[in-house]
Amino acid sequence: MRRSDYILLADDNATDAELTRRALEIGGVDGEVVWVQDGQAALDFVFRAGAYAERPAGHPRLMLLDLHMPKVDGLDVLARIKADPHTRPIPVVIMSSSDHEADLVRSYEHYANSYIVKPVDFHQFTDQVAQLGRYWMQVSRACT
Repeated sequence: MRRSDYILLADDNATDAELTRRALEIGGVDGEVVWVQDGQAALDFVFRAGAYAERPAGHPRLMLLDLHMPKVDGLDVLARIKADPHTRPIPVVIMSSSDHEADLVRSYEHYANSYIVKPVDFHQFTDQVAQLGRYWMQVSRACT
């Protein structure tokens, strides 16, 4: 599996997506952020199908995945990515506004690499996303 130095952000909320991009930038996290707005687009991107069939080969260095999205739910996206041996190594971090125990448990049952509840406070959100981005993009070793 080849990895690229970009983050795939799957979130249907445009404001949250922009805040995430800004937080990564403020935190000094290098790499492009590719944003998709629903679960089907996330799957198409990862598996190079549909509108993304012609994208260059390789996988994101990190995927930030919201749980509650249109077309295909985030848990279903996670399950399909982790079920395929070619995409299983992609680190998938759930970033959700849900702090329900059931969502947390189901995410880890589907092999999420981490689960983060989006803070409401802008400064907390920025700090948390920046730390997350630095860890996965700069500290953690990636398969090539």
